[in-house]
Order: sequence, then C-alpha cells, then structure tokens
Amino acid sequence: MDLSRRDFLLGAALVPAARVPKPYFGLHPFIESHPKAVFIRRTRVPHMMDRQAKLREGIELAREIFVPMDTPGVPVTHRVILKPNWTTVFGRGRTVEQDWHTGTDPQFYEGLIVGLKELGIKDMYFIEANGREAWNVRGLVDINDRYGVKMNECERSLRQFQEGDGVTWSKVPDGVIYTRIPHYAPVNEPRTWMLNIAKWKTHTMCLTLSVKNEQGLTVTPYTRFCAGWNMVTGVPEFMKPDINPRAETLIRQFVERHKKTYSRYRSPEETQAHGPTNQEIWAQKTCDNASVLNTGLAMIEGIVSMGNTLFSGGTEHLTNLVMFSKDKFRLDVIGHWLGGHEPGNIHLFRIAKERGLTDTFNPWEIPVYEWVDGRAVERKLTDFERTPLPSGYLPLPGEPQFHLCNEPFDYDRYKV
Repeated sequence: MDLSRRDFLLGAALVPAARVPKPYFGLHPFIESHPKAVFIRRTRVPHMMDRQAKLREGIELAREIFVPMDTPGVPVTHRVILKPNWTTVFGRGRTVEQDWHTGTDPQFYEGLIVGLKELGIKDMYFIEANGREAWNVRGLVDINDRYGVKMNECERSLRQFQEGDGVTWSKVPDGVIYTRIPHYAPVNEPRTWMLNIAKWKTHTMCLTLSVKNEQGLTVTPYTRFCAGWNMVTGVPEFMKPDINPRAETLIRQFVERHKKTYSRYRSPEETQAHGPTNQEIWAQKTCDNASVLNTGLAMIEGIVSMGNTLFSGGTEHLTNLVMFSKDKFRLDVIGHWLGGHEPGNIHLFRIAKERGLTDTFNPWEIPVYEWVDGRAVERKLTDFERTPLPSGYLPLPGEPQFHLCNEPFDYDRYKV
C-alpha cells in the first residue's frame, strides 16, 4: 500500500511550482495575527482512498499557510517536530484499507512534509510513543525515509531516563499528577517548532483531537495517561519521584467537586473501564502535559472522519474538512462541536479552563474563518455542516455505548 515514487511525482505535478526558500518561515500573516481563531478548509477529495487527491490537499494547504520570510520568523535551520496521530491497527480481522483512517491520513501528512521541505527545512522529526512495529502498515516509515524525517525509538532504558539520553525533561508548573514529564527529544528543546496533525475521530475521551494527540510525545511508560490509579499510585519505582505526592488527594477532591456540576460524572464508575475518576486522571495528566508544550500550529485532519469507535473500526465519513489554529484547546472545542458534541459536556475543556490553560470552552466565543484559496473568510459556526461522530465517552445511565454528548449546556451559568 506504500506510495510509489511514480505516484508521488504524479501528485506533485497536480499543484503549482514550488517557492524559493528564504532564511525564515512562518505562518500566513492572517493566521499569525489571529491566534485565538479557528480556520476551516473544505477539501476536495472525491473518495476515501483517493491517495493522489489527499496528497495534493496536503501540498496545497502547506503552500498556503507556511510562508517563506526574509524578516525574522522561525529559522529554517530549526528542527521541525511532526506529531500526526499514528494509531495503526492490524491483526483484528480488518484489512489495512478498513483501518486506513484510524489515524492521520498518510498522504495528507506527506503533502505537508513536501510543503515544509520547499521552505528549505532540512531537519524534521517524527515523534510517537506507541506501536513502532506497525508504523509502516500505512506507509509511514517509507514516507519518512523518503524525505529524511528522523524517527524516535519508543522504548527507553532506565539508564536513558536517568541520563537524559534521547529524553527531554520538563518541570510541570502546578502539576496535579506529574511534577516532571519526559518527552522524546528534541521535543521541548531549544531551536524547535512543532506541527501537531491530529485526526477527527472518536475515542474514549470523546474525540481524540490535538490536545489528546500530544500525549504521544510523552515517553513510555509516562505516556499511559488512560490507566487510572495504576499509573498514579501504582507507578514503577523509578517514576515515583515525578508523581505529585498529593496527586491521590487532589484527584479525589476534584472528582467530588466536579460531580456536583459535571453532568457526565453520573456515568457509573464500576461498570466503565474509563469512568469519571479515570477520566479525571486522564484529563489532569493531559493538562499537565499541555502546560509544558509549545505548539507552533495545531491541525485536525478530517478529510475522512470516524465515529462509533473507541480505537479501531467504526463508521467512516468523507467529511472533507481540515481545521487548524495556533490555539489547540480552542481548535478542539470547535472540532467537538462540529462532531455533534456540546463542548461544555466534555470535561477536559472545563478542567483546562479551571487550570488557566484556556480562556474558554464556549464554541460561540471562538472566531471561525473558512480558509479559501489562501485567504481567510469570516464565517459563522453554523455555516459548517455538523457530522455526528458518536463516542463512548462517559455514557449516562440508559445511553448506548456510542452516543453524542449533545445535551444542552448553559455556558452563561458555568463559565469556570
């Protein structure tokens, strides 16, 4: 299923000639000057497995939003970190094509790399904590090798943790669970810039968008945000110095407080693998992680979206949307709303607001622009069609496993 050189050349021929590199690059000036806005591009892919069309969309978008600059921006000598959602599933009775859209589309990802390389960027890194043995099921290794994108080694020895070999440590300011977090180098090192390319699909956290996607930058086993108490009070000995000694007390206090106003914390603890306490732990770890990461641009690839899934399988939709923003929390709020969910019911956003990591979880407070042929056109959120993506997030009593978290939410009443 790998894209051949002939296919690549054909795809590249579909778009205009490349630009002349300059000493710096940056985002389009309008994007740069509107850091709290969310931009939505309607793509033109005729069917789900049209690899050439998805490659073309990636190249065209990269050429429109990443611009060469003479005046200081990001030096092209910086290391560019790429973080697609690279969930790859195999051996579960499904074909590669059936699981093609469990993560960021590989040809769209390749198109973005082409556009970035045209800027003169030579040092790119792919970072992912999981599933290295399956990275090439959808051609990832071939793509990265073709363009010289470096790939991390997922497994780290205890010595490497202690000495920092290939690991970058970050202190978490006011961390609830983590006091330090290790990321795969060069994440969080000087002279780096990060592009987060999430996938528009459901997950146990509702939708697995850009903030959740950065969980995969965290070194194994710290990356296990979803394991509940086992990875808080039951962590391996070498992790204990990096766990807040008050983590258990804080989590129990937060759960009790949040049950009073978080409607979906009525989901039963004992019958759900990811019940309210587990979701609280997951969200707090996600916020600990987000608090130390500097994302250059966050993006959600929704050329094909997927609902009715916790991990693999599910219902695919040819939605033909790509969303992006400098503000990853605001981007994910819009992504959830367009996926049929009411963001106020997704407690990660409310926890992030409590912790000062975002200034809103209200989709109606977020400026939305359609990205059309290299320019931003102001739109209303209702100008875009919603695609219901049922999720397994905290089902209420009597709800089916996959459902929309679309109950009405009073944003005026619950601002924090």
